[in-house]
Amino acid sequence: MVAKRFWRRRLLGVALSVIACSTGLNAQANQPFIVVASTTSTRDSGLFEHILPVFEKKTGIEVRVVAVGTGEAIELAERGDADVLFVHHKPSEEQFVAEGQGVKRYPVMWNDFIIVGPKSDPAHIKGMKDAVKAFARIAKAKAMFASRGDDSGTNKKELELWEAAGIDVGKASGTWYRELGQGMGPTLNSAAAMNAYTLSDRGTWIAFNNRQTLGILVQGGPNLVNQYGVILINPKKHPDVKVKEGQEFIDWLISQQGQSTIGAYQLKGQQLFHPNANDPNA
Repeated sequence: MVAKRFWRRRLLGVALSVIACSTGLNAQANQPFIVVASTTSTRDSGLFEHILPVFEKKTGIEVRVVAVGTGEAIELAERGDADVLFVHHKPSEEQFVAEGQGVKRYPVMWNDFIIVGPKSDPAHIKGMKDAVKAFARIAKAKAMFASRGDDSGTNKKELELWEAAGIDVGKASGTWYRELGQGMGPTLNSAAAMNAYTLSDRGTWIAFNNRQTLGILVQGGPNLVNQYGVILINPKKHPDVKVKEGQEFIDWLISQQGQSTIGAYQLKGQQLFHPNANDPNA
Protein backbone atom coordinates (compact mmCIF):
# COMPACT_ATOMS: atom_id res chain seq x y z
CA MET A 1 0.00 0.00 0.00
CA VAL A 2 2.84 2.43 0.77
CA ALA A 3 4.33 1.89 -2.68
CA LYS A 4 0.94 2.35 -4.36
CA ARG A 5 0.32 5.58 -2.49
CA PHE A 6 3.80 6.79 -3.40
CA TRP A 7 3.14 6.36 -7.11
CA ARG A 8 -0.32 7.93 -6.83
CA ARG A 9 1.26 10.97 -5.21
CA ARG A 10 3.95 11.08 -7.93
CA LEU A 11 1.25 11.04 -10.60
CA LEU A 12 -0.69 13.72 -8.72
CA GLY A 13 2.46 15.83 -8.66
CA VAL A 14 2.79 15.47 -12.42
CA ALA A 15 -0.84 16.52 -12.86
CA LEU A 16 -0.32 19.60 -10.72
CA SER A 17 2.85 20.45 -12.64
CA VAL A 18 0.91 20.33 -15.90
CA ILE A 19 -1.72 22.61 -14.40
CA ALA A 20 0.96 24.98 -13.16
CA CYS A 21 2.51 25.20 -16.64
CA SER A 22 -0.80 25.80 -18.35
CA THR A 23 -1.66 28.31 -15.65
CA GLY A 24 1.28 30.43 -16.71
CA LEU A 25 0.12 30.40 -20.32
CA ASN A 26 -3.41 31.42 -19.41
CA ALA A 27 -2.19 34.09 -17.03
CA GLN A 28 -0.47 35.73 -20.02
CA ALA A 29 -3.77 35.64 -21.91
CA ASN A 30 -5.65 36.99 -18.88
CA GLN A 31 -8.09 34.09 -19.07
CA PRO A 32 -9.76 33.42 -15.71
CA PHE A 33 -9.61 29.87 -14.43
CA ILE A 34 -9.97 27.82 -11.27
CA VAL A 35 -8.59 24.47 -10.14
CA VAL A 36 -11.11 22.01 -8.74
CA ALA A 37 -9.92 19.05 -6.66
CA SER A 38 -12.51 16.37 -7.28
CA THR A 39 -13.11 12.65 -7.39
CA THR A 40 -12.54 10.09 -10.11
CA SER A 41 -16.27 9.33 -10.24
CA THR A 42 -17.21 12.81 -11.47
CA ARG A 43 -14.60 12.44 -14.20
CA ASP A 44 -15.04 8.77 -15.12
CA SER A 45 -18.81 9.10 -15.32
CA GLY A 46 -18.46 11.89 -17.90
CA LEU A 47 -20.29 14.44 -15.71
CA PHE A 48 -17.68 17.16 -16.00
CA GLU A 49 -17.55 16.86 -19.79
CA HIS A 50 -21.29 17.55 -19.73
CA ILE A 51 -21.56 20.42 -17.24
CA LEU A 52 -18.29 22.37 -17.51
CA PRO A 53 -18.80 23.67 -21.07
CA VAL A 54 -22.15 25.12 -19.95
CA PHE A 55 -20.55 26.90 -16.99
CA GLU A 56 -17.57 28.11 -18.99
CA LYS A 57 -19.80 29.51 -21.76
CA LYS A 58 -21.90 31.39 -19.20
CA THR A 59 -19.03 32.84 -17.14
CA GLY A 60 -15.88 32.70 -19.25
CA ILE A 61 -14.14 30.91 -16.36
CA GLU A 62 -12.17 27.80 -17.28
CA VAL A 63 -12.36 24.91 -14.83
CA ARG A 64 -9.34 22.63 -14.51
CA VAL A 65 -10.09 19.42 -12.67
CA VAL A 66 -7.61 17.28 -10.76
CA ALA A 67 -9.50 14.00 -10.33
CA VAL A 68 -8.20 11.76 -7.52
CA GLY A 69 -9.70 9.89 -4.59
CA THR A 70 -11.54 12.01 -2.03
CA GLY A 71 -8.78 11.58 0.55
CA GLU A 72 -6.11 12.83 -1.84
CA ALA A 73 -8.37 15.62 -3.10
CA ILE A 74 -8.75 16.84 0.48
CA GLU A 75 -4.98 16.68 1.03
CA LEU A 76 -4.48 18.65 -2.16
CA ALA A 77 -6.97 21.27 -0.98
CA GLU A 78 -5.31 21.46 2.45
CA ARG A 79 -2.07 22.38 0.71
CA GLY A 80 -3.78 25.19 -1.16
CA ASP A 81 -3.27 23.51 -4.53
CA ALA A 82 -6.91 24.05 -5.53
CA ASP A 83 -9.58 26.70 -5.30
CA VAL A 84 -12.59 24.41 -4.87
CA LEU A 85 -13.10 20.95 -3.37
CA PHE A 86 -15.85 18.77 -4.92
CA VAL A 87 -16.01 15.32 -3.28
CA HIS A 88 -18.36 12.70 -1.80
CA HIS A 89 -17.74 11.87 1.82
CA LYS A 90 -19.84 14.13 4.05
CA PRO A 91 -18.01 13.40 7.36
CA SER A 92 -14.66 14.33 5.78
CA GLU A 93 -16.17 17.42 4.16
CA GLU A 94 -17.65 18.61 7.46
CA GLN A 95 -14.34 18.00 9.22
CA PHE A 96 -12.54 19.96 6.48
CA VAL A 97 -14.77 22.98 7.17
CA ALA A 98 -14.65 22.55 10.96
CA GLU A 99 -10.85 22.68 10.84
CA GLY A 100 -10.99 25.99 8.97
CA GLN A 101 -9.73 24.56 5.69
CA GLY A 102 -12.94 25.35 3.84
CA VAL A 103 -15.42 28.21 3.99
CA LYS A 104 -18.77 26.38 3.75
CA ARG A 105 -20.05 23.03 2.53
CA TYR A 106 -22.85 23.04 -0.04
CA PRO A 107 -24.72 19.86 -1.02
CA VAL A 108 -24.88 19.46 -4.79
CA MET A 109 -26.21 16.07 -5.89
CA TRP A 110 -26.44 12.40 -5.05
CA ASN A 111 -26.34 9.04 -6.70
CA ASP A 112 -25.83 5.71 -4.97
CA PHE A 113 -23.33 2.99 -4.33
CA ILE A 114 -23.92 -0.53 -5.60
CA ILE A 115 -22.30 -3.86 -4.86
CA VAL A 116 -21.35 -5.61 -8.06
CA GLY A 117 -20.01 -9.13 -8.40
CA PRO A 118 -19.82 -12.24 -10.57
CA LYS A 119 -23.04 -13.80 -11.81
CA SER A 120 -22.05 -17.02 -10.00
CA ASP A 121 -22.49 -15.04 -6.75
CA PRO A 122 -20.61 -17.39 -4.37
CA ALA A 123 -21.71 -15.35 -1.31
CA HIS A 124 -25.40 -15.46 -2.33
CA ILE A 125 -26.07 -11.74 -1.91
CA LYS A 126 -28.11 -11.05 -5.05
CA GLY A 127 -31.28 -9.11 -4.33
CA MET A 128 -30.30 -7.99 -0.85
CA LYS A 129 -30.95 -4.39 0.19
CA ASP A 130 -28.80 -4.26 3.32
CA ALA A 131 -25.18 -3.69 2.27
CA VAL A 132 -23.85 -4.45 5.78
CA LYS A 133 -25.43 -7.92 5.79
CA ALA A 134 -24.21 -8.49 2.24
CA PHE A 135 -20.65 -7.65 3.28
CA ALA A 136 -20.94 -10.05 6.21
CA ARG A 137 -21.93 -12.81 3.81
CA ILE A 138 -19.01 -12.05 1.50
CA ALA A 139 -16.60 -12.27 4.44
CA LYS A 140 -18.16 -15.50 5.72
CA ALA A 141 -17.82 -17.08 2.27
CA LYS A 142 -14.30 -15.65 1.91
CA ALA A 143 -15.35 -14.67 -1.57
CA MET A 144 -12.90 -12.52 -3.53
CA PHE A 145 -13.39 -8.80 -2.95
CA ALA A 146 -11.56 -6.03 -4.82
CA SER A 147 -11.15 -2.87 -2.74
CA ARG A 148 -10.05 0.44 -4.20
CA GLY A 149 -7.77 0.85 -1.18
CA ASP A 150 -7.07 4.46 -2.15
CA ASP A 151 -8.71 6.52 0.61
CA SER A 152 -11.36 7.69 -1.85
CA GLY A 153 -14.93 8.46 -0.87
CA THR A 154 -15.93 5.05 -2.18
CA ASN A 155 -13.15 3.38 -0.21
CA LYS A 156 -14.16 5.28 2.95
CA LYS A 157 -17.75 4.13 2.48
CA GLU A 158 -16.63 0.55 1.93
CA LEU A 159 -14.59 0.54 5.13
CA GLU A 160 -17.55 1.96 7.05
CA LEU A 161 -19.67 -0.95 5.81
CA TRP A 162 -17.03 -3.53 6.83
CA GLU A 163 -16.80 -1.95 10.27
CA ALA A 164 -20.57 -1.99 10.65
CA ALA A 165 -20.51 -5.68 9.71
CA GLY A 166 -17.88 -6.36 12.39
CA ILE A 167 -15.28 -7.48 9.84
CA ASP A 168 -11.59 -6.63 10.25
CA VAL A 169 -10.53 -6.59 6.61
CA GLY A 170 -6.99 -5.63 7.62
CA LYS A 171 -6.48 -9.19 8.81
CA ALA A 172 -7.84 -10.55 5.52
CA SER A 173 -5.75 -8.28 3.30
CA GLY A 174 -3.93 -10.25 0.64
CA THR A 175 -6.20 -13.30 0.95
CA TRP A 176 -9.82 -12.99 -0.22
CA TYR A 177 -9.67 -9.22 0.37
CA ARG A 178 -7.48 -7.38 -2.16
CA GLU A 179 -6.51 -3.71 -1.75
CA LEU A 180 -5.63 -2.33 -5.17
CA GLY A 181 -4.77 1.33 -4.58
CA GLN A 182 -6.58 2.25 -7.80
CA GLY A 183 -9.44 4.39 -9.05
CA MET A 184 -12.94 3.09 -9.68
CA GLY A 185 -12.49 2.19 -13.35
CA PRO A 186 -9.31 0.13 -12.85
CA THR A 187 -10.85 -1.50 -9.75
CA LEU A 188 -13.85 -2.61 -11.80
CA ASN A 189 -11.47 -3.99 -14.42
CA SER A 190 -9.63 -5.95 -11.74
CA ALA A 191 -12.88 -7.22 -10.22
CA ALA A 192 -13.98 -8.43 -13.64
CA ALA A 193 -10.67 -10.21 -14.17
CA MET A 194 -10.77 -11.84 -10.71
CA ASN A 195 -14.52 -12.61 -10.63
CA ALA A 196 -14.58 -10.53 -7.47
CA TYR A 197 -17.13 -8.41 -5.66
CA THR A 198 -16.57 -4.68 -5.28
CA LEU A 199 -18.33 -1.49 -4.21
CA SER A 200 -18.88 1.04 -6.99
CA ASP A 201 -20.65 4.32 -7.46
CA ARG A 202 -23.47 3.89 -9.94
CA GLY A 203 -22.26 6.64 -12.28
CA THR A 204 -18.92 4.98 -12.99
CA TRP A 205 -20.62 1.58 -13.30
CA ILE A 206 -22.99 2.87 -15.98
CA ALA A 207 -20.04 4.28 -17.92
CA PHE A 208 -18.01 1.07 -17.48
CA ASN A 209 -17.99 -1.27 -20.48
CA ASN A 210 -15.67 -4.16 -19.52
CA ARG A 211 -18.19 -5.89 -17.26
CA GLN A 212 -17.56 -9.48 -18.37
CA THR A 213 -19.48 -11.59 -15.81
CA LEU A 214 -20.05 -8.74 -13.37
CA GLY A 215 -23.54 -7.48 -12.56
CA ILE A 216 -25.33 -5.41 -9.93
CA LEU A 217 -26.18 -7.66 -6.99
CA VAL A 218 -27.06 -5.26 -4.14
CA GLN A 219 -28.63 -1.83 -4.57
CA GLY A 220 -31.20 0.56 -3.19
CA GLY A 221 -30.54 0.36 0.54
CA PRO A 222 -30.43 3.51 2.70
CA ASN A 223 -26.78 2.85 3.61
CA LEU A 224 -25.80 3.07 -0.07
CA VAL A 225 -26.69 6.75 -0.68
CA ASN A 226 -23.74 8.64 -2.19
CA GLN A 227 -23.93 12.38 -1.48
CA TYR A 228 -21.63 14.97 -3.11
CA GLY A 229 -20.66 18.34 -1.67
CA VAL A 230 -18.65 21.36 -2.82
CA ILE A 231 -16.50 23.70 -0.72
CA LEU A 232 -14.50 26.86 -1.39
CA ILE A 233 -10.97 26.60 0.01
CA ASN A 234 -10.49 29.08 2.86
CA PRO A 235 -8.54 32.13 1.61
CA LYS A 236 -7.52 32.89 5.21
CA LYS A 237 -5.45 29.70 5.06
CA HIS A 238 -4.37 30.11 1.45
CA PRO A 239 -4.40 33.74 0.19
CA ASP A 240 -3.94 32.67 -3.44
CA VAL A 241 -7.37 31.03 -3.59
CA LYS A 242 -9.48 32.58 -6.32
CA VAL A 243 -12.42 33.44 -4.15
CA LYS A 244 -14.57 35.27 -6.69
CA GLU A 245 -14.23 32.71 -9.46
CA GLY A 246 -14.40 29.72 -7.11
CA GLN A 247 -17.57 30.98 -5.44
CA GLU A 248 -19.05 31.73 -8.85
CA PHE A 249 -18.57 28.07 -9.78
CA ILE A 250 -20.19 26.92 -6.53
CA ASP A 251 -23.08 29.34 -6.95
CA TRP A 252 -23.65 28.02 -10.47
CA LEU A 253 -23.61 24.38 -9.35
CA ILE A 254 -26.39 25.04 -6.83
CA SER A 255 -28.32 27.43 -9.08
CA GLN A 256 -31.37 26.42 -11.08
CA GLN A 257 -29.31 26.20 -14.26
CA GLY A 258 -26.53 24.19 -12.64
CA GLN A 259 -28.92 21.79 -10.97
CA SER A 260 -30.96 21.25 -14.13
CA THR A 261 -27.75 20.69 -16.14
CA ILE A 262 -26.62 18.04 -13.65
CA GLY A 263 -30.03 16.38 -13.67
CA ALA A 264 -30.16 16.33 -17.46
CA TYR A 265 -26.98 14.30 -17.80
CA GLN A 266 -27.73 10.79 -18.96
CA LEU A 267 -25.63 7.92 -20.21
CA LYS A 268 -27.04 4.83 -21.89
CA GLY A 269 -30.49 6.22 -21.19
CA GLN A 270 -29.93 6.46 -17.44
CA GLN A 271 -29.70 9.50 -15.18
CA LEU A 272 -26.37 9.40 -13.33
CA PHE A 273 -26.77 12.13 -10.70
CA HIS A 274 -29.74 13.63 -8.88
CA PRO A 275 -29.42 17.32 -7.93
CA ASN A 276 -30.39 18.14 -4.33
CA ALA A 277 -28.77 21.45 -3.42
CA ASN A 278 -31.98 22.55 -1.67
CA ASP A 279 -32.12 19.55 0.65
CA PRO A 280 -31.02 20.79 4.11
CA ASN A 281 -30.18 17.24 5.21
CA ALA A 282 -27.99 16.42 2.22
